[in-house]
Amino acid sequence: MAQVTISSVNKIYPNGFHAVKDADFHIKDGEFIVLVGPSGCGKSTLLRMFAGLEDISTGEIAIDDRVVNDVDPAQRDIAMVFQNYALYPHMTVYKNMAYGLKRAKKSKEDIEIAVQKVAKMLDLTPLLDRKPSQLSGGQRQRVAMGRAIVRSPKLFLFDEPLSNLDAKLRSQMRIEVRRLQRDLGVTSVYVTHDQVEAMTMADRIVVLNAGKIEQIGTPAQIYQSPASVFVATFMGAPPMNMLEGGFKDGTLTLSGGGVIPHHSHGANGPVSIGIRPEKVTLQAEETPGALPFTYEFTEDLGAVKLVHGLLGGERFIVHTHEEAIIGDDAKFLSIDGGSVHVFDVNTGQRID
Repeated sequence: MAQVTISSVNKIYPNGFHAVKDADFHIKDGEFIVLVGPSGCGKSTLLRMFAGLEDISTGEIAIDDRVVNDVDPAQRDIAMVFQNYALYPHMTVYKNMAYGLKRAKKSKEDIEIAVQKVAKMLDLTPLLDRKPSQLSGGQRQRVAMGRAIVRSPKLFLFDEPLSNLDAKLRSQMRIEVRRLQRDLGVTSVYVTHDQVEAMTMADRIVVLNAGKIEQIGTPAQIYQSPASVFVATFMGAPPMNMLEGGFKDGTLTLSGGGVIPHHSHGANGPVSIGIRPEKVTLQAEETPGALPFTYEFTEDLGAVKLVHGLLGGERFIVHTHEEAIIGDDAKFLSIDGGSVHVFDVNTGQRID
């Protein structure tokens, strides 16, 4: 296991593109960190700098207090699992898993023990004589993970390992990856653009946007107290509803009309108002504080429904249970005032 320290790390390409901007955080021993963000945000570039596959323009990366900026990838004691599996097609599953140990000049006995142990852990024992072309996508990804695990590295790096799998298998595999990481206790950095993967797998999440870290925190912290409009709308399925509004004489009002229940705020002026879809209640009748809602359509997801409509003239989604009022009977919304988020309309940063 290992702790990792990232200090003021930047990646600037020769054409001037600034891919990673002043990344600065610490990964604890045995922690599972997820780097998440949209395509092009710098998450894979940062992971590749951990691995030594990308040079660091400025700053330092240290693994167990050893600065590795100029250390060859093979000497960093890391193992990486790629999106495309990166298996040797002409080798059997056994040989793919044993390859790294063979290069490290381990004995045949040690290789046999290690491969058989990990194969049993990953349910790969019946597949050891097969070649990658004879395996399903999920089986190939387990082989790629097994090849990493047998090396007993200090640090696991995962570069969108599940993105090529179908939705059902992806769900199964993310549970498997997390279970294995907990059992092994190996410090891990996992890259994904899928915020559901990030929320369900991470000890802590690092949210990146255009090369900059927007927020670092536990899944609960990221979801319940987003630091910016970007984090609020990127993390969550469905995303947080964002409405235009403002403070006037200590009251939070919608630009389209209506007062949002909220504690008073010192400054008057325009703001962005964030409300999670599950923090509102649909009503057929008007009650004190309820806001008029214009129903449009419903997405039926079985146990829950996503009700789409207009609030103050702006698009709004309600995440509700099967028994809740929906359809044309949904004429009003009651909002949980304690769950309202307020952001600076110019910077997008949280102000409340």
